[in-house]
Amino acid sequence: MNNSFPRMHVSLYVSDIAKSVEFYSQFFGQEPAKVKPNYAKYILEKLSLIISFVENKERVQSNFGHLGFQVESVEDLNIKLWEAKKKNIVAREEMGTTCCYAKQDKFWVNDPDGVQWEVYYFHADAEFNDPHYDKSEAAPCC
Repeated sequence: MNNSFPRMHVSLYVSDIAKSVEFYSQFFGQEPAKVKPNYAKYILEKLSLIISFVENKERVQSNFGHLGFQVESVEDLNIKLWEAKKKNIVAREEMGTTCCYAKQDKFWVNDPDGVQWEVYYFHADAEFNDPHYDKSEAAPCC
């Protein structure tokens, strides 16, 4: 059993996805792994970082997005969830959800200041994003 978090995930709101893709492709020295309407994701292997950008002008200044960890197996996710439940810090569970153009199992915790952390297992890419997450009042997804 691997109890570590193998990769960090960061999601940031941006005002213009095309400009952000242009900038970060230059900055990271690579093209995004996934580009969809209002969404782009880079997987930076040598930094062990996954960073995605969600176009949402209303949230750029007010809420940066969320932070998260991708785990390597469903078993690892279940262990992390069990540990978080014992500590009574689980804010929400989303098993079998499709968001950010991916099928995932996940749970969320919030720090004392409201910063949202996602712990998730990635099952497979998907060709759609749950429309619930396109709404400005929706809880974070990807």
